[in-house]
Amino acid sequence: MFYVKSASTLTRSGLEVHFRRGLLSTHRLRSTVTSTSPSPARTGKEDRGHRGAAEEETENPAADEVLVDFEKTQEVYRSKASLELLRSLVVFKLCSYDFLVDKNKEIMDLGKKVLGQKAFDQFMKMTFYGQFVAGEDQKEIRPLIQKNLAFGVGSVLDYSVEEDISEVEVGQIEANSCVSSTDNKSVSEDMEEDRDSMKGGTKAFTCTNSEEAKCDRHMETFIKCIKASGVMISHRSLVVMLWLIAVHINTDYPPGRMELNRRFLCHQNDCVGTSTVSEVLVKWQNFYAFLAAQQGKDATLKKKLDLTQMQECLTKLGATGDYYGWFTGQKEKHEGCIDVLDWNSLIDERTKTAHLLVVPNVELGELEPLLKRFTQEEEEQMRRIFQRMEILGMHAQENGVRLMVDAEQTYFQPAISRLTLEMQRIFNTTKPIIFNTYQCYLKDAYENITRDVQLSKREGWCFAAKLVRGAYMYQERERAEEMGYEDPINADYESTNRMYHRCLDYVLDEIALNRKANVMVASHNEDTIKHTLKRMNELRVLPKENKVYFGQLLGMCDQISFPLGQAGFPVFKYVPYGPVSEVMPYLSRRAQENRGFMKGAQRERELLWKELKRRLASGELLYQPVY
Repeated sequence: MFYVKSASTLTRSGLEVHFRRGLLSTHRLRSTVTSTSPSPARTGKEDRGHRGAAEEETENPAADEVLVDFEKTQEVYRSKASLELLRSLVVFKLCSYDFLVDKNKEIMDLGKKVLGQKAFDQFMKMTFYGQFVAGEDQKEIRPLIQKNLAFGVGSVLDYSVEEDISEVEVGQIEANSCVSSTDNKSVSEDMEEDRDSMKGGTKAFTCTNSEEAKCDRHMETFIKCIKASGVMISHRSLVVMLWLIAVHINTDYPPGRMELNRRFLCHQNDCVGTSTVSEVLVKWQNFYAFLAAQQGKDATLKKKLDLTQMQECLTKLGATGDYYGWFTGQKEKHEGCIDVLDWNSLIDERTKTAHLLVVPNVELGELEPLLKRFTQEEEEQMRRIFQRMEILGMHAQENGVRLMVDAEQTYFQPAISRLTLEMQRIFNTTKPIIFNTYQCYLKDAYENITRDVQLSKREGWCFAAKLVRGAYMYQERERAEEMGYEDPINADYESTNRMYHRCLDYVLDEIALNRKANVMVASHNEDTIKHTLKRMNELRVLPKENKVYFGQLLGMCDQISFPLGQAGFPVFKYVPYGPVSEVMPYLSRRAQENRGFMKGAQRERELLWKELKRRLASGELLYQPVY
């Protein structure tokens, strides 16, 4: 459910950054920072209120503008030998065939039988593995990391040995029918001890459950990775990463400080807890939307509900709690109304507000306790996950490390976001340390991100986000159809693009307004990158401020990553590594997740061909990068 990732300090000395004072000519702007397709229109007055001040600032024609040219193939591929370019062409072409992507596991299994493990591993290193994976261990990946760094691109290392949950196990999770762990007390007590004595060193957690022990070993690895960051930087290697860890250094920290992205601090049984918590949170949001509809309003943050009318409605439905009294007592300056953030605060205070936490049971036609199905064991499961997160957060804070929490399927995500938000409240008080991930292919992505930004401003902590389009479209749609609920995914790719740009614009404006928020633009879409650069120029958000980061996968979109890095932007490649046989599940998953991009990678193939032809014509076909 979570990854820990960290990346290296990106030295900017020697990189040529082009600044230009004043407005650019229309021709030059089109060729550098403007999207080839029109930027999505601003939607609704709700955007304008947040952006007004920031947009007024952009009218100053004396803004510094950073220009990035993605067309010069000689510069784009300076870090690549001709054989690497040829391999990219072959791999991208093969990945464009649906049959090969759909049957990739069967084809790889057949390849092992025909060639044998050793020959198969060598074939993979010459093709798919070599394209998307850096090597088998830390020593083997070091040359690639150093080469990328020399050309301006940092690395987010990802030890990509994965443990897949089978379809049967997923079914068990969704049905809430998995076997319970037998004794959780010792785990919780040991975590409490470790949290209180963190500075005394890492201790081994003890527990009777083998799955808990595995999670504890992951924790050991995460903590060792954080503590070793200073040593690794002194040797100019990026990170040591074991299990599902990657380390990532942030340039606005002092030298030797790292940034992490984490995955899976819980086991299969804990997934039941996250699934149930997600269900609880969704029910609570839906009930608020129902109450808003009774007042002729929608459930957006801008719309507030009249407390008197809400109390009357709840009483008619059968609620006995004094909601009016609770909210007016909690807010010193109340206006007789609440918004969705106030409504959600009831769950924050659930030990005091259990009598107020009721939702409709459609089948029975009456209200029932919201937490009726949330058992004591599931409460313990969530507490264990949060304790692991909190321990990791404290080590990260002490070592100057940032944590990025990845997003998952919608039936897990509300709980993950909730845990991440709790971490942000604790650790993001002075600067962003904990990052949440927002999947912009979801219809409610903008609502989620605006709500969290406003919550951070209301409570006084720093907002931090990683924006992605999303990886579970087919799975989400199939599940929605099977279970008979509304498809949570945007209708088409263009709708997702508009949502991504809308969310990105909102966060960029927030950065321009207070310089507290951070965002990682994790995208392979060139139009999105150009849109980001254009907005950064308009808002005068400079690369050296390290408020906006860019990220792409290793082996993909070099025509985006390397020009950005050479122009001084903090850009990172997600660099997987691990033994060939054990990384195959990662490659299989990536093939499925990026099938749409691979089929549409025509532009990248054109640029690769263009550079190969240029080298052939100029007698540089044997070119080797020098760094």
